[in-house]
Parts: sequence; C-alpha cells; structure tokens
Amino acid sequence: MERLEGRVALVTGAASGIGRATARRLAEEGAAVLLTDVNESLGAETTEQLKATGARVDFLRHDVTSEADWQVAVDQAVEEFGSLDILVNNAGMGDLAAIEDTTLADWERTISIDQTGVFLGMKTAAPHLKASGHGSVVNISSIFGTSGGFGGSPAYHAAKGAVRTLTKNIALHWAADGVRVNSVHPGFIDTPILEQAKGTPIEQAMLDVTPMGRLGRPEEVAAGVAYLASDDASFVTGSELYIDGGFIAK
Repeated sequence: MERLEGRVALVTGAASGIGRATARRLAEEGAAVLLTDVNESLGAETTEQLKATGARVDFLRHDVTSEADWQVAVDQAVEEFGSLDILVNNAGMGDLAAIEDTTLADWERTISIDQTGVFLGMKTAAPHLKASGHGSVVNISSIFGTSGGFGGSPAYHAAKGAVRTLTKNIALHWAADGVRVNSVHPGFIDTPILEQAKGTPIEQAMLDVTPMGRLGRPEEVAAGVAYLASDDASFVTGSELYIDGGFIAK
C-alpha cells in the first residue's frame, strides 16, 4: 500500500528505534524521507539500507535544539524532494533522575531536546506544511506525557506533557490551514534505549504494568505514525494515539 506516494517527510531521531522504523514505514508507503539525527554513523547506515530498497531517502546531521539546524533540515527536504508534507518530531532523550537529583542543567537539556525541539520543528516547517494542501505533523510524546508513571524523571514527564498540549494548541491554530497535528504516545517499546533493562527487574516492572504483558515493537508505533500522516486520517487532528499495550486504559 502506497498511501504516501508523492509526499515528502522529515523524521527526526531517525537513526534507530522508533524513528528508524518510522522512516522505513513512510518510505515503504511511497514517501520521500529526509532522516535526521545527531548520530551520523548510524543515521548514514540506516539511510543506505533504505536506499538499497529503492527508497527516496537522504540523511542529515541535525541537532533539534538548534534553530539554525532546523532551517537547514527543512530547506534540504524542500530543495531535494520538492516539498515538505509530513513532519515527525521523534527525536528525544530519557531522564530517570528524581527531582532531588535533577540539576538545572539536566532539566534544561531534557526540556530543550524533548520539548523545544518540537516547537522549533513546527515553527520552521510551518510555511511548507501550510502550502502542502495535506500537511501532517506527528509529535512523539509518551504515556508519561499523560501519566505520572512511577514517579521520578520530572523533566521527561514535563517535556512530554508539554508536547501533548502543544500538539492540541497547534492543531487548533492550523485547522483552517489544512494542517493536521497529532501526538503519538508509545508505551514501553523494545528499542536500543531499553537494552540495558533487558533481563532486569526494571524490564519485569514494565511488563507487569502493561496489560498485554510484552514490550511493543518499533514497527507497531511506526504503523500508527503512518496512519496519522496519511489521508486515512484526514479528519483527525489534535488527537492522541496511544500505542501502549493498554497501559493508559488502567
């Protein structure tokens, strides 16, 4: 199925995990994709693998906290592929520190990547998304953008909660412009970031609080992103899509 034929997407944090799976899925559905990440070697490797399948893709090193980097990324997508129709704000970082142990520098770094990066992406891409005629933004939040989780990691929760409400605000602001803006809220997904938890009590705790009793797969999140990016979701904006094995339903 090529629901995204002729569309151009920019996916941040695309070198691995959910971003990598998303870039692959969007390309499989016909989109040209600019993958961006701060990990140049892994990003280039992912891009070459996709090119080998015939996908129209390219890679750019991109720090989402930098307004200048955002302008370069958006300009490259438009210049290389002709437009920008889909923006997936996926780049992010985790933070497990309790509030007593969170320094101001730690707080500001997490907010800058997980929250400000999303703001900068939408702001920079705005003219092209509005010109698209079928612009779609998918912001990757988290179950912890809605839930207090296990306690701890206040910066991460604050940032992902901000992404949730920022998504709704911009969805309303852009509704008349034909640009849809939605958030995806993954639960515990089997990505490299969880590798250190494998076989530990932490992994078991994640399984215990997930009603379906397993970790999600990056491809399952990517499928939800592809839906929201496509015209199948043409009447969907300001919504939250939970891909969490039932975590939030409890």
